Amino acid sequence: MTHIVTDNCRLCRFTDCVTVCPVECFHADEERSYIDPEVCIDCGACVPVCPVKAIYDAADMPEDLDRWVAVNAERSAILPRVTAKQPELPTAAARRAELGY
Repeated sequence: MTHIVTDNCRLCRFTDCVTVCPVECFHADEERSYIDPEVCIDCGACVPVCPVKAIYDAADMPEDLDRWVAVNAERSAILPRVTAKQPELPTAAARRAELGY
């Protein structure tokens, strides 16, 4: 299976996950990050470093988040790969507080 970035990443785009990924499977747009399911090796290294708990193992993901599997596949195919930590978005602190983390 693969790991999936869910909507918790929206307006944060913390990229701590990118720094631990051994295969560079992350892609990003102006609002959030995505995981390329064709590249992800399902190591799980990204899960504990996400400060907003946005990343799930697709096999263990709550059913109400299932749509993110397709979103990650579609968006990662057309967005640039992110291979190094980037500054979080200016809205990240507020979004993190909104999510309760």
